[in-house]
Amino acid sequence: MSDSPSIESMWRDMLTNRESPLYKKGRIFKHVPGDPRCRLCKIPLAGIASPVLKLTGRRPARYNPHFCNACEVWSTNHPGGAVIDLTVLFADVRGSTALAEEMGPVAFAELMQRFYRVSNTVFAESDAFIDTPVGDEVRAFYFPVFTPGHAGAAMRTARELLLDTGHAEADGPWVPVGIGVHTGQAFVGTVGIEGTDGYDVTVLGDVANVTSRLASLARRGEILASEDTYQAAGIDLGDPERRTVELRGRAASLDVRVITVLPVNV
Repeated sequence: MSDSPSIESMWRDMLTNRESPLYKKGRIFKHVPGDPRCRLCKIPLAGIASPVLKLTGRRPARYNPHFCNACEVWSTNHPGGAVIDLTVLFADVRGSTALAEEMGPVAFAELMQRFYRVSNTVFAESDAFIDTPVGDEVRAFYFPVFTPGHAGAAMRTARELLLDTGHAEADGPWVPVGIGVHTGQAFVGTVGIEGTDGYDVTVLGDVANVTSRLASLARRGEILASEDTYQAAGIDLGDPERRTVELRGRAASLDVRVITVLPVNV
């Protein structure tokens, strides 16, 4: 019998265990000057050593400048994954259909590009794994290995995103956003069609579906966080409004907390 670790155990180690051999191999790069550096292998992505490293083909990953492309390639070369606890954040632009009609295609595209850029920056600074934007929605996943207090990290990021989109401004936001945050178990790994280049890292399971529903129900300037996520976050926000919501496709209702940043013009 082979002593090689299974794909599932390798993924679980990578996503949950900072003492994993996968991380220990990269610690030699900690002595190479440069910052920021890849959260996985510690290779510097900027600074005095970055020009040399670029000659080896190392550069920031496509969607998150806090990871390198080599670590991104590792994930696609090891299709599979593991079920872990994590927190998911989805953010939607509210009333995007009406906005697109009112603004016209060019102005709306510029607005969405700005939203993608701002959200990507906020997500990257919080050590989230950033998914590809889909239409008017952006998605961030918080894994235990990067953010041991992943519920709290996602909640703080959700508030930061509302602030950075202007929801605390007296004149109102420059783009109206609603956010859903939920914690639970999900499959994290690469899936795709064998024999193609279509493998990509994804998160599958009820936690992602619930978060998407919460984001769609959140009003402009609202964060809808499941009660379990709010309690796990350990952030003192007073006593936010409690709400019970019905989620399409689920038999049971869900208790949520409603968090805002004030003021919000309605």
